[in-house]
Amino acid sequence: MLALFISALTFGQWTQYAPNPVNDPANAAKQVLNPANHALLLIDHEGQMAFAVESQPIEELRNNAGLIAGASKLFEVPTIITTVAEKQFSGPIFPEIREYYPDESTYIDRTTMNSWEDKNFVKAVEATGKKKLVMAGLWTEVCINLAALSALEDGYEVYVISDASGAVSQEAHDMAMARMIQAGVIPMTSMQYMLEVYRDWARSDQYVEVNELAKRYGGAYGLGIDYIKTMQKWAKEAEANK
Repeated sequence: MLALFISALTFGQWTQYAPNPVNDPANAAKQVLNPANHALLLIDHEGQMAFAVESQPIEELRNNAGLIAGASKLFEVPTIITTVAEKQFSGPIFPEIREYYPDESTYIDRTTMNSWEDKNFVKAVEATGKKKLVMAGLWTEVCINLAALSALEDGYEVYVISDASGAVSQEAHDMAMARMIQAGVIPMTSMQYMLEVYRDWARSDQYVEVNELAKRYGGAYGLGIDYIKTMQKWAKEAEANK
């Protein structure tokens, strides 16, 4: 009964999680993310900021941003999008993010490089009621680093999606990640984020959508899904035509 009570508290907002009766999400580590226990913060994925990114190819960065935006929308994760001097300097948010969050009036525009110094941003984070924060954005060494360190100091558990964040050089990205990890930040990647939140292939209610996101943004993994699904379809057609 105690285990059931703890599970209800932890996963009360997470409907239809365990359709397989032998699976128990309450056995997962407390650090593991689920749709109900965290907020996603997308920071400054804007054109002008991306132009200077040298830590990874821009197409990978855009794909990864689209993957986590799509996943957060699918799983109804509280998501805060912030920009810096959007109309004066940095420009629009990536179209891969706008596709899932098209209401630009909800974006929080700021002037400070550290979003944690913006009162509206901090209020929005507090309003989610989540103590786990997952961050991604540009640049890793400035806007992510400063916000992550500030949130840690305020008592939040902070995760940073490294491959959906970019810096002006590989060294800048690596040193920023190292500094944050030393301070207590938990690093992860974009595909890891989606699959950690989903985590059970028996969840047929979102199986198709997860695979579609993987096919679209998941690189070789997505191609593998498309390959096997297409081959299965062709095999069925060939069998039916015998």
